Amino acid sequence: MTIDMKPEVQLDTNYYKVVEIRSLTEHTFVLSLPKSRFKFVAGQHVSLSITGDYQSREYSIYSAEEGNNLEVLVKEVEGGYFSPKLKHLKVGDMVEVHGPFGKFGLDEKKKDSHKHVFIASGTGIAPFHSMVKSYPGLDYHLIHGVRYEEEAYEKDSYDEKSYTLCTSRDKKGDFNGRVTDYLKKAKFDKNTCFYLCGNSDMIFDSMEILNDKGFGREDITVEVYF
Repeated sequence: MTIDMKPEVQLDTNYYKVVEIRSLTEHTFVLSLPKSRFKFVAGQHVSLSITGDYQSREYSIYSAEEGNNLEVLVKEVEGGYFSPKLKHLKVGDMVEVHGPFGKFGLDEKKKDSHKHVFIASGTGIAPFHSMVKSYPGLDYHLIHGVRYEEEAYEKDSYDEKSYTLCTSRDKKGDFNGRVTDYLKKAKFDKNTCFYLCGNSDMIFDSMEILNDKGFGREDITVEVYF
């Protein structure tokens, strides 16, 4: 008697089922996938695509290194091609994930000796959420610039004393104005390292302000979003 031995089925580990879509505002949401064996360092990003679609986009990882799920923070771009498709995904739908990529992350040499100031605009807060969740004892100050207070994505995730919300279109934040307006007035200890993530205008303006305050390129880590 001969036995027909079927080859062991190899599952493509790049494909993940959506386990949750958590709505934060009308246009912003967290896409949650099973983490499985996916390993990353807080601050890195992934390339995400939808099964059957030829396009992909890169998103910073929002979840903690040791979290149960792999999460990304997404803002739907009006008139955009990709983000509206992500928004219309349902639990159980498949997405393709590649990565992790990038070297944006905490300065390991300064992790325990310095104050870490995170400066973000909009969804640029994503890698900092990952860092704060991954390192609960971290000495940090998160400065988040948005237009309206409702865009303070899951602000309860952060220590109230370590979080400053800058709102440019309403007065409901901790500071009324842009992130750069706040930075001009702020004072920082010399033992501080800075991390910038968001739109390019904010980043370049912030770097100039920090430079005027005596902080050089070696004190600043940058991730430009758009």
